[in-house]
Amino acid sequence: MNYQIKVNKTTESRLAKEDFSDLGFGRIFSDHMFVADYDNGEWGDFRIIPFDYLPMHPAMSSIHYGQTVFEGLKAQKNDKGEIIVFRPEKNVERLNKSALRMAMPEVPEDLFFQALDQLLNIENEWIPGGEGRSLYIRPYLFATDEFIGIRRSSKYKFIIFTSPVASYYSEPVKVYASDEYVRAFPGGTGFAKTAGNYARAIHPVEEINKRGYQQILWLDGIHKKFIQEIGTMNFFVVIDGKVITPSLEEGTILPGVTRDSVIALLKEWNIPIEERKISIDEVADAHNSGQLDDAFGAGTAATISQIKAIGYKDDEFTLPPFEERTISNRLLEALSAIKTGKIEDTHNWLRVIKPV
Repeated sequence: MNYQIKVNKTTESRLAKEDFSDLGFGRIFSDHMFVADYDNGEWGDFRIIPFDYLPMHPAMSSIHYGQTVFEGLKAQKNDKGEIIVFRPEKNVERLNKSALRMAMPEVPEDLFFQALDQLLNIENEWIPGGEGRSLYIRPYLFATDEFIGIRRSSKYKFIIFTSPVASYYSEPVKVYASDEYVRAFPGGTGFAKTAGNYARAIHPVEEINKRGYQQILWLDGIHKKFIQEIGTMNFFVVIDGKVITPSLEEGTILPGVTRDSVIALLKEWNIPIEERKISIDEVADAHNSGQLDDAFGAGTAATISQIKAIGYKDDEFTLPPFEERTISNRLLEALSAIKTGKIEDTHNWLRVIKPV
């Protein structure tokens, strides 16, 4: 379906005023955003408008009851100047699965892609070049009913905006496995990319920051020993040459796009990979026996982020030097090359958007 998207461009771009030598992550926003509204059972009023504040009713239901889901993906450029987006079909698929769990309407896939393509063409000059730099894309969906009461909203807003960014983590991270706080249980919303899953990490992360760690490594809520995910990414560990990552089976972790890509590459390279339960005790035993080869996080923002050390209670498990980690280094190099079109996309993972 061809959607009629109205375009109202800004009269004064902020591009020349921004310092691209110091991007950071999530601090700078480009000129425009796509907006659509859901009312009377259908999506409508499609528009690309200047990036600006949103008017909000004090009783807007998503503020009170958390009916909101979001996604994250990145755009880069290849040597031909074409815009490349990595596996966006997985993002709209996950957005809609999250929306279903949160009793929200799905966003039509063809609307998602038409809005994405048109917005990126308008924001083409905001895509930064250079290693580890990209245009971060944030689609999100939230309830807008002006009503106090816990029920399915009848009105929603879908927005896509973009932000030029550098690497999320500037160096390898230290993570702490907490047995005090819990992120998700089977039957909950752990697999959904909904705001509450991230809000519940803020206080625990502040606490572990005081211990010298950057991120939390979530453990299961029942036994408090099985690893789920890191606060900002999926978790992988390499023990005696075998890669292990927590399974999606219980629905307690996010089905990451980068996670899925990592598993596909490992299988292609004939590197042993297991999706299963893994306890913090198994990681500790591997460390103590000298078999803990590598550990890393995988996510859209972080791509592949090597883990420097894992803390648990009063112990700390230090990982081997970064230059010795053949698997995570190979994954980072391969994914970066695929995303920028430097090597052939044999998996059909790239959406190439030619400038107009």
